[in-house]
Amino acid sequence: MLPRHWTTRRLRSVVDMLVSNVDKLSKDGEVPVRLCNYVDVYKRDVVTPDQEFMRATATQAEVDAFCLRIGDVVITKDSESFNDIAVPAYIAGAAKDLVCGYHLAILRPRGDISGQFLYWALRAPTVAHQFHVAAGGVTRFGLSHEDIKSAWVPVPPADEQAAIVKYLTHANARIDKAIAAKRRLIALLDEQRNELATERLENPNLGWQVRRLKTLLHGIDQGVSPQADNTVPGQDEWGVLKAGCVNGGKYRPDQVKRLPGDFVVPLSLAIRKGDLLVSRASGSPNLVGSVARVPAPPGKVILSDKTFRLRPRDDVDPDFLALAMNSRRYRSQVRQAISGADGLANNLPITELRTFTFLVPPIDEQRRIVADVSRETATILHTAERTEREVTLLQEFRTRLVADVVTGQVDVRQIAASLPEVDPADLGGGDETEIDELVGNGPA
Repeated sequence: MLPRHWTTRRLRSVVDMLVSNVDKLSKDGEVPVRLCNYVDVYKRDVVTPDQEFMRATATQAEVDAFCLRIGDVVITKDSESFNDIAVPAYIAGAAKDLVCGYHLAILRPRGDISGQFLYWALRAPTVAHQFHVAAGGVTRFGLSHEDIKSAWVPVPPADEQAAIVKYLTHANARIDKAIAAKRRLIALLDEQRNELATERLENPNLGWQVRRLKTLLHGIDQGVSPQADNTVPGQDEWGVLKAGCVNGGKYRPDQVKRLPGDFVVPLSLAIRKGDLLVSRASGSPNLVGSVARVPAPPGKVILSDKTFRLRPRDDVDPDFLALAMNSRRYRSQVRQAISGADGLANNLPITELRTFTFLVPPIDEQRRIVADVSRETATILHTAERTEREVTLLQEFRTRLVADVVTGQVDVRQIAASLPEVDPADLGGGDETEIDELVGNGPA
């Protein structure tokens, strides 16, 4: 229940909606523009003109119609996942050449609602759920104009909107700061764990050999990337691994996309417990070449073309190879392979991977090293896992806090009055890509 003096309004009564059709294709006679596209909105809470944008062209009529203004809220209109529908970003700055791109809708507040409050309202689960339910599609989801205009949003008086914006901006900044600190700790713990392994791997005894990766394997498998929607498959559904499934040297079972029901699954590509996986490509060069074993039965999941599966020979312990592929020696070779791959930025060519060299002891010594490193790093691993759980709890707390404050379940006016004024550019906290870079970078 909302407070009695609040109202609930349909979006059509408090905003003008504009759906852009400006794409990245250039045509004769068009003028140069910077295009705010899906990724800019999905990865950023706040959009300002000083950020990097795609260069494109548009007609002058399109520029006039879809040029972004301070106070606008832009939402994602189409996505591979219904959970990624209606993700908002607030426009905190404007420029004559900054134009809204396709797959987005501009919500331009008028009358009783401010853009800053609307941004927070759209983040509330009760509001977002309306869009998730309305989004139609099978492998791609989208909202109609009517779906967007018909959504209900809470509308408190103007002074309470301002108090809510101030309070949530400060609270969100503190939560972001806490999450960033914990992710830095996780990255440092991962680095410490890898350093302990590196010490064992770079002090060879008699009998160790320098061997290329291709001599350690029966082969390397690479999967496929069929059309799939960005939702976790159900218990009896098949999925395909995402590119980030082994980021940071850990297998991440949630990094799976659901395959369509009519897809013919190649069973030879099914992931099994114990598989040794390598990330072939990533948006971050620090994550290319990430390596991890699958610790438990993964369910119905197949290999994607963004991931390699290594099949070690009998004289190579898979856990030892995983350690070796999280060492400084390996990371150095990955960096060289990426920089040398003409036209394949952030992409690890299989031809280069096969040539990587490793110091390899006899199989019995490999197993002793694995056991020693596991024992020495058990406390580090436990701390990292506990910290990751704390990050999840902070994210859940933020969601609950936004829901309670935006719907008036918690009155924050008195607290907000004691807080300093906020810059609209700080509305949503940090850039998500900056926070993600703190996770799983591995040794430098």
